[in-house]
Amino acid sequence: MGKAFDPLLIIEFLPTLLHYLGVTLQILAVSILLGLILGVAAAIPRLFKIPLLNQLVILYVSFIRGTPILIQLFLVFYGLPAILMIFDIDISKLDAIYFVIITYAISHGAGCSEIFRGAIRAVDKGQTEAAYSVGMTSSQNFFRIVLPQALRIAFPNLANSVIGALKDTSLAFTIGVMDMVGRGDTLISATAHALEVYLSLSIIYYAVVLIFEKLFKNLEKYFNRYQKAELSAAS
Repeated sequence: MGKAFDPLLIIEFLPTLLHYLGVTLQILAVSILLGLILGVAAAIPRLFKIPLLNQLVILYVSFIRGTPILIQLFLVFYGLPAILMIFDIDISKLDAIYFVIITYAISHGAGCSEIFRGAIRAVDKGQTEAAYSVGMTSSQNFFRIVLPQALRIAFPNLANSVIGALKDTSLAFTIGVMDMVGRGDTLISATAHALEVYLSLSIIYYAVVLIFEKLFKNLEKYFNRYQKAELSAAS
């Protein structure tokens, strides 16, 4: 059992834990960026039904959806060095944060691939036909016409995915990464005030999520500004 609850310790722990917020946000930002790239790349074989690649992407997405991210983290942390050792590549001394980023990028990429696939399919095909009619190539049509609209459609789901990924970063400490939760774990060991530490962490995570939600809400309004203008003109 821990020591008697002391609410003043929550205020005392907050600055200490906030000092490690940068590590948590670094993991989130890099893994989200890599996940977005992987998600777009994984969505393409599904959209164009590319043989073999399509089946591999389906298996990849199914595996990520069907396994806990904690298990995925351990698979990458222990499995990737073992696989690369076969080719005489030793990454066993690599900082644990890189394994966390790789895991979260792979996990986020699977979700993004399905989000992008649905968003791209939701773009009116008539616009693609119009793009071809004015002489655009397939790549010009995709990057100038389809992708910008797909990003707008996908944005709410992507925003929710980012918030979910933020909360998933709390598992990074399980392989030794000193992020907020990792620092909280050391505070618990040193003080035996577990409840106060977890309440402090809850406050920080909740505050960051509220900031993200406000930011995403404003960005969504910005992305949809022309659509609202078109609806007003049509009415």
